[in-house]
Amino acid sequence: MDVSYGEEYDAFRAEVQQFLREHWTDEDRRQNPPFKGHTWLVSSVARMDDDATRFRLKAIERGYLYRNVPKRYGGGEQPWDPLKEIIIAEEFQKAQAPTEVLGNGPNLLVPTLLERGSEEQKQRFIRNALLGTEYWCQGYSEPGAGSDLASLRTRGVLDGDHWVVNGQKIWTTLAHLSHWMFCLARTEPDAPKHKGISYLLIDMKTPGITVRPLVQINGESEFSEVFLEDVRVPATNIVGKRGEGWAVSMATLKHERAFMGGTLVGHRMLEGVISLAKSVNLRGRPASKDPVIRNRLAELEARLRAHVYNVYRLLTMGMRRQDPGVTGMVGKLYGSTLAYDVARLAMDIVSDRGVLWQESGPANGIAPYAYMAAFALLIGGGTANIQRNTIAERGLGLPRG
Repeated sequence: MDVSYGEEYDAFRAEVQQFLREHWTDEDRRQNPPFKGHTWLVSSVARMDDDATRFRLKAIERGYLYRNVPKRYGGGEQPWDPLKEIIIAEEFQKAQAPTEVLGNGPNLLVPTLLERGSEEQKQRFIRNALLGTEYWCQGYSEPGAGSDLASLRTRGVLDGDHWVVNGQKIWTTLAHLSHWMFCLARTEPDAPKHKGISYLLIDMKTPGITVRPLVQINGESEFSEVFLEDVRVPATNIVGKRGEGWAVSMATLKHERAFMGGTLVGHRMLEGVISLAKSVNLRGRPASKDPVIRNRLAELEARLRAHVYNVYRLLTMGMRRQDPGVTGMVGKLYGSTLAYDVARLAMDIVSDRGVLWQESGPANGIAPYAYMAAFALLIGGGTANIQRNTIAERGLGLPRG
């Protein structure tokens, strides 16, 4: 396998490096240090300062960010080239420069609207989501309708030019900070389970919405439950056709899995654990000198490299317009499992100091948070066990268990 980039891409890397030297200097890095909190979406929200926004606008203009989004919606609009996207991500990470905003809006809603949204919806919502001026939450899971999402009971009834929505959502990430929600509601109650669901865009300031944060074991409230009582949603805020929201939601989940299974998260986590092993003592010497820890670090790096090369293989298939089929699900499953094992090693390194939280613990207490958050990666975007079943049945032809 030839994993070199070639002269054309080496020249492009040099171009990106020059742009970063000119527009994100050492002084910019000192004045805008990477966010030191723990919540991945909050960290992106916290970076919405003037310096970061100005830099992002320059990077978008050069075509380095949001390359797949047309300029008329606020994107960089560049020809599809996954290798250039990898180079941009690598160099921006090295320079600690603001990258694309992370979150439900830019990573899940925007690609869904590009595929399924109306022109009016694209013009109204995409630009603000890309720059992080409007935050989005995902109204999918309900009590009794989590893994079996098609069992949802939230109802939407058309009343003139509005949908009237009643129901409850739970495990809604950062709903208390969000301006909008993309929500699944059953609008055709007599249709089969996977039919009759519609995909609605709901302003969180609409009367009838109550958000109740869920307090986690760490004292934070990353998730909320949301109650909708006679919430009136403009009829034009439906994405796709009435009753076809399940197909729209699957497009969103596809992008969520790709987002959660990305290799850069694994790189950052592994680099953090290596740094942690060097700074924390274990049995009287740096943990990085312990042969068991060193062996586990080497194993994790080998698995990460295998993950990267599998991503390269999928990229090659995509560039050749080949359908990866169920193989495309492997990236999310493998990446989330790897992230969990990296976080578990971090906890083993800090040992009983892992019960300390944030500034009280080693490395600002990142190890216990990463360990607990890793469980979310195994669940979000499709649980690991369900994905294993799907790969086994559809990919390997094994019988249903």
